[in-house]
This record gives sequence, C-alpha cells and structure tokens, in this order.
Amino acid sequence: MDDWQAAGPDLWEHAPCGLLIAAADGVVLRVNATLCRWLGYELAELVGVKRFPELMPMGARVFLQTHWTPLLQIQGSVSEVQLDLLHKDGHRVPMMLSAMRRERDGRLQDEIAVLVAADRKLYERELLAARAKAEAVALDLELAQSKLRQANEALSAEHLRKDEFLATLAHELRNPLAPLSNVVETIKLRSGAAQLSERELQVLSRQVAQMARLVDDLMNVSRISLGRIDLRLESADLVQLLRFVAEEASAAVQAAGLSLRAELPSAPLWASVDRARLTQIVANLLNNSVKYSLPGARIGLRATASDGEAVIEVSDTGIGIPPDQLTKIFSMFSQLTPALERSQGGLGIGLALVKGLVGLHGGTVEAYSEGVGKGSRFTVRLPLIAPPVVEAQAVPAPAPGVRADDAVAVMIVDDNVDAAETLGAVMELFGYRINVAHSALDAFRAMAASPPRAAVLDIGLPDMNGYELAKKIRSQPWGADLVLVAATGWGQESDKQAARDAGFDLHFTKPLDFIDLDRQLRAILP
Repeated sequence: MDDWQAAGPDLWEHAPCGLLIAAADGVVLRVNATLCRWLGYELAELVGVKRFPELMPMGARVFLQTHWTPLLQIQGSVSEVQLDLLHKDGHRVPMMLSAMRRERDGRLQDEIAVLVAADRKLYERELLAARAKAEAVALDLELAQSKLRQANEALSAEHLRKDEFLATLAHELRNPLAPLSNVVETIKLRSGAAQLSERELQVLSRQVAQMARLVDDLMNVSRISLGRIDLRLESADLVQLLRFVAEEASAAVQAAGLSLRAELPSAPLWASVDRARLTQIVANLLNNSVKYSLPGARIGLRATASDGEAVIEVSDTGIGIPPDQLTKIFSMFSQLTPALERSQGGLGIGLALVKGLVGLHGGTVEAYSEGVGKGSRFTVRLPLIAPPVVEAQAVPAPAPGVRADDAVAVMIVDDNVDAAETLGAVMELFGYRINVAHSALDAFRAMAASPPRAAVLDIGLPDMNGYELAKKIRSQPWGADLVLVAATGWGQESDKQAARDAGFDLHFTKPLDFIDLDRQLRAILP
C-alpha cells in the first residue's frame, strides 16, 4: 500500500487499466475507479462485499478453480488470460487479466490488472478477416497465374503450329509454281508459233487445279470456323455420289501403286446433303489414305445403312495412327509425320475440313486405328431420309463449244490484262461473243454504246470498284435486265452479300470454274 500511496492516488484510481486486490479467499480488498466504471459498480459495492469469483460468469469461475488458482499457487503469477467479467447489469465484458500473488503483512493477496479486450477481439476478427481476404486474393492470383501460364503455353504451341503451317503453305504453293514456270520457260525458248503440247497442257491444268484446291481448302476451313459456309442441301443418293468419288480417285490411287475397292449397296441411300461438299468429304478421306499408305496397300470405300444412318467407311492398310494422335487428328494443321506429310503434299487441314463439313450435315466422323503400321479407318455417319417421291433428273452441263442458242454478247471487265483475255478466250470457246475492257469507265462507255446481255466484272478495278460500276450500270435503262457476274478473289459471305446489294446476279470466286460459270450464266440469261 505504501508504494501505491507514494505513486499518488490518481495513478491508482485512474490508471488506464483496472486494478483489483483480492485476499486469498477472493474477497475484494481494493479496486480502482477504472474497474468500477467498467463493471458499473460503486466502490462500496465491491470492497469487502464481493468476492472476485462472483464477478465472473460460471465458465470463468470453473477456469478460475481449475487453472487460475493452481497457477498462482505454483508459479505465483498468471499473464494475459482472456476471461469474461460480469457487469453489474449482467452483461459480459471481455477482459484480459494478469495477476501476481504477493505476501504483504504476513497475508497472501492477489494483485490483478485488467484490460478490456473488446477492441482486441475486434482487431483480431478484423485481422482474421483481412488474413482470409489476403489468402483468397493470393489463391485467386495463383489461379490466375496458373491460367496465364496455361494460356501462354497454348499460345506458344499455337504459334509453333502456325509457323509450321506457314512453312508448309509456302512449300505447297511453290510446288505447283515450279512446273508452271518450267512450262512457261519452255514456251519462251521455242518459237512463238509453236503450240502447247498435250503434256504441257496437262501439266498446266494439273498444277493450277492443285493451287486452286489448296486455296479452296484454306477458304473453306476459314468459312467453317466463322460459321459462314452455306450448304446447298438436296435429296441425293449417296451410293451414286460415292461411286462417282471412287471413280474420280482411281487415277491417284493407281498412280501411288495402291488399289481401291468400293463396296456399295445396290439400293440407294438417300440423305439430305450438299453434293459438292459430300464429294469433298469423301475425296479428302480417300486422299488422306493415299498419302499415308505405302505402295501395295489397299484402300476400301464402303457404305451401309444402320439405325437410320448412312455409314460411310474409308479404310486403308497404310501407316496407321498412334493411339495418342487419334483425338488430335481432326485438329487444324494436325499432321502425323510432318516430314512425310510435306513430301506427299497437303496442308494438314484436310481432316479438320472433313469434320467441319460433316458436322454441318448433322453427322459425325470418327477415326480408328490399331496403331502404327496397322492401317486406319474413318467412319462418317449421316442421317438417312425417306426416298423422294420423284427423283430429279440430272441436267448435263453443255460441253465446251456446244451451243444451243445464238451467240450471247458478254462484256469482261478486269484490269489484269492476262486474266481478262484468257477468260475471254475460254468464253469464246463456249460460244459467247466477247468484248473486253480493263477499266470501269471504258467498260461503262462500251456497254452504253452497245449493251451486252451479260457482264463479268472484277471488283478491284483501279478507277471505280466493281460494286460501284454495277450500281452505275443498274441505274441505266439498258442495264436493268443485264446479267451481272462478280468475279473476285474475295469469297466470304459478306463479300457475296455486298455483291448482291450492288446488283450482281452471280458471284464467283477466282479461279473461275468455267463450266459452272457457263451453266449458271445461261440459266438466268434473259
């Protein structure tokens, strides 16, 4: 007591913590004003009246007996114990308590310091919440970093595939250019009057067809991925189509030293298909078998009906497919053996094109193989439909040079002189009377002076684009019924719509299919 008195009464009464001195039996001997205020008591209501355990709820009293008192007896002090004390009105006040047992004047007493722990608990809760939030943010960051790593890896793989594809594309486009260049040089070295030999014509035709096929495949894959490819669905006998595809493929099969056997049913298999696209699907699968089969291998083409579906199988006894490649083989730019693929030709998009086209027909395609060296089998399933009531009769296309009507005047407009003149030459063989112009204004003046019945317009003209020229023609009385054909390298659906909006009747993508151009043009000539 002397020490407290020496320190002054204010230090005791108004200390920033509660102070309480209790006898060994718990009777409160002294308490400061701070603790009285926190617990809602007057000094007289505590000193000599209350025992320290009476200021505690039942749980804290149990702790007092089982832990607090034994510790004081053994070590003489306890520190930073969280216990609730009871306010006078009965509500609990969370406290942090420390105590020391001393002997003064021959009597044991417990000197207890008390701090309100409400703010501490609040800080602890806020700290725990902040920690949980920080851990959640760290987890989100880790997940984001993981996704970023995966995206970067996928992007790197995609870049690698893109680079490989571009290298393959350059290789494949150079291949047809080499023989084309050779033929041109041969012609230049000969006398100008010399005619092209049959072999040279075949080389030119074959290589141009190869380049056209490469470009068509690229455009088709792009259209499918963008959902912009249109199918011309019609009822068709798949057996007839497959027989035609087998006949078309027989030359390439024989040239590779392979054999092809077609097992087709005698009865028709009717399905709603785009004839050209279905032909493309099966031709790609047969071409794939040719590329991945060694001389002497056998290729099979089989069709059956099962559970309402037409089942078309293309099988071979070629190099087979590794098990880990079966799920990837329909991906873009997928190639089993890049070196072999390049040596055989192809961009690695044929099977991706097959899958996209089959999907557009509402069908499925699957690949099977027992492994390397054990051949492969591709199965296409398409929904069957009921046979049509009246089978449409195919209308054969008129052969080049055969005309059923009088010569039709056609204006060809293209700033590429070679392209315009060669197109004109071909159309003259089909019996048209051709006039050629290399600018939009020259063409417009010539047509105004002597209107043709049709005009084939390039879109990328130097003085006025083809769309503007078409609109200008349509605005003239003589141009209202004139058949306008757009011939362009742009073949997206948006390009076709732009042509229709400008007044074109037909849209063809270069290089032109002359027979198809002739057939469609004659069908709508006024």
